[in-house]
Amino acid sequence: MAEKPQSAVHHPLFARLWSVMSRNEPPEIRGHRDELLSGLSGRVIELGAGVGTNFAHYPASVDEVVAVEPEPYLRERAQAAARTASVSITVLAGDADHLPVEDEGFDAAVACLVLCSVPDQQSALAELHRVLRSGGELRFYEHVLSERPRVARSQRVVDRLFWPRAFGGCHTARDTPAAISRSGFAMEDERRMWVKTVPVAFPVATHVIGRARRL
Repeated sequence: MAEKPQSAVHHPLFARLWSVMSRNEPPEIRGHRDELLSGLSGRVIELGAGVGTNFAHYPASVDEVVAVEPEPYLRERAQAAARTASVSITVLAGDADHLPVEDEGFDAAVACLVLCSVPDQQSALAELHRVLRSGGELRFYEHVLSERPRVARSQRVVDRLFWPRAFGGCHTARDTPAAISRSGFAMEDERRMWVKTVPVAFPVATHVIGRARRL
């Protein structure tokens, strides 16, 4: 089991903004959460649970969810959401680089709108690989680097100038599916989409949803 360090993640302003945004998600995003979690079963770990927005979307076939959230304000709200969830959910403090759980203890892992903001994607994915059993499934739903050249250039510019500092470490120009494929996972399904946003948020409008299998 990885050692459980004291989390250094603390984004009080962004955490409150994210809490408000999570309560007011458009139906399109809620539908993607349903798609992301559909058919899951057994024991599941969720990385970066935020305020627990996914909790209401887990199917009854899931035996247990262990949700890890490093940001204190968000974690408190996730713990409250867990108490009213229809499946068993435990919310833990922990960082993506040091998940406070045992090796190969989970049937599936969920990364939802979080791999954009972890300090080191490869380290976080290595931890997810560690805690999944052999053949376990990684479900992911993330905003990613666009395949549209002009949008991709804009993403790289805003990442360099201000975006991660303003939005809790979020990066708009990460090629997350490629990172997953480099981290000991076999990609099984991947679908890209353009999610409608307010115009100023176009850098995070390119989304991907998919499944990968731990080798």
